Amino acid sequence: MTPQSCYRLLLGIFLACTLSAQTIDEYQVKAAFLYNFAKFVEWPALTFKTDKDPLRICVLGQNPFGNALVEGVGGKTVVGRPLLVSDISDVGQGAYCQILFIGSSERKRLRSIFAELRTMGVLTVGETEGFASQGGIVNFKLEGGRVRLEINIDAAAQAKLRISSKVLNLAQIVNTSAQK
Repeated sequence: MTPQSCYRLLLGIFLACTLSAQTIDEYQVKAAFLYNFAKFVEWPALTFKTDKDPLRICVLGQNPFGNALVEGVGGKTVVGRPLLVSDISDVGQGAYCQILFIGSSERKRLRSIFAELRTMGVLTVGETEGFASQGGIVNFKLEGGRVRLEINIDAAAQAKLRISSKVLNLAQIVNTSAQK
């Protein structure tokens, strides 16, 4: 990836961060983030069996995206991998996803979900207060009508995921080991 293309991608993420939810639907912005996470996160080497295996973005619980997620990533690829979007009903299916958006309908089960997926190489993403501090990796939060990020770097390390500094620089870092 050239420095110019990195800059354009980073600019796209930054613009998504700063766009008002009133201007663009909140879930279109969140879908754009999920797509960009696919570009700026490195998964463990054994995550994919072949170079052409798809990168799966899954939604567990109530899906708040409507069509925004499928429309946002449909037909796109990342590093030659097609992006697939699917709704799942069981956390066990989450082990087959690279990015797992956990709907706020699952808030009471978060700790058990995180415990089951902790070392599976799954980027857990949510939008529930306390999501990152409870063990989720990325949390979306709205501040002044804008989508912001919280990232739990300890949870990312446990999942053996490397998140680009370009994303980390846009986020509030939640470090759970410092809270213990």
